Amino acid sequence: MARKKNVTFDDIAKYTNFSKTTISRYFNDIDSLTLENQQIISDALVALNYQENKVARILANGKTEFVGIIIPDLYYHFYSEMLDRILATYKDFGYKFLVFTGNEKEETERSYIQELLAYKIEGLIIMSHTIPSRELAELPVPIVAIEREDKYVCSVNTDNYMGGYQAAGLLAKCDCDILLHINSPCNDAIPASGRIRGFQGFCAEHGLPNELILRKFGHTHEASKEQLTQVLEQLETSFAGRRKGIFVSSDTLANILLNLLFRKYGKLPEDYLIVGFDNSLISREAVIPKQQIQQNIGEQIDRLAYEAVSLLVEQMEERKKRKPVLLKEPIHKMITPVLYRRETTG
Repeated sequence: MARKKNVTFDDIAKYTNFSKTTISRYFNDIDSLTLENQQIISDALVALNYQENKVARILANGKTEFVGIIIPDLYYHFYSEMLDRILATYKDFGYKFLVFTGNEKEETERSYIQELLAYKIEGLIIMSHTIPSRELAELPVPIVAIEREDKYVCSVNTDNYMGGYQAAGLLAKCDCDILLHINSPCNDAIPASGRIRGFQGFCAEHGLPNELILRKFGHTHEASKEQLTQVLEQLETSFAGRRKGIFVSSDTLANILLNLLFRKYGKLPEDYLIVGFDNSLISREAVIPKQQIQQNIGEQIDRLAYEAVSLLVEQMEERKKRKPVLLKEPIHKMITPVLYRRETTG
């Protein structure tokens, strides 16, 4: 089979009757061309079946179409599913991703960021909590944070207060004797702290007995299971015989707690009601006893991912203009959580 001839700038110039300089401007400074000429060249590329040499383009204009991602870990299903959704946006925006998991190690994450900058990333999405946003804002590329401290950088977050409020309200309708919220310690700058405030806010408004259980659950199944085993012992001892409505801060932890109860009782006891948070895949795969209702407050992961990438792309594309207008203040987008209710028959 004869090797297909590569289409060159000369070929495109001859086809369009433009100079090679004009063709080069189409690829490297498209805003300098009229919309009419942009369309003529675009049509020519289709007609000639042009396949762009990405490496040559990077060398010519320094634009890699790479986006860096720093993610805490892939253990929590929220993060792994968020990453999957972000990667899927390639079909919408055409940007490729370089991913590092930082495991909450500050200096390691700093070294990863320097590595990403060496690869000439055009933007950075960050979900880890270690490096303060003030420091991130000094990087030479636009930043979008997801569900982390974000005072000095753009961000997309769930309305966590509303999520906590909804969870408490859901459990309150189930005639629970005590409402409990299981979470990790976090300061008020972390968006997830809103779940705590929302939960406590609803309980305070309605005079409901409640308790907050804060533990460091770690970043492995073993660490989380160990902590939740201790939490379960606390629940069994302190609230024996009382109908317990439990709001767990993530689906990953809620599923571990559910499994611990199944192993102990062979079923979900009637004095336990569990609501998770995330609507990640694990919540849809959890084992739920016959006729039980599985309910969780869902972060719209698809929308969070899309909005985060879209917000970043807007900034990256703006910087490619001859006279870019950079943001004076960071943009913060808030996504409303959704209640998911599933009934199983198995």
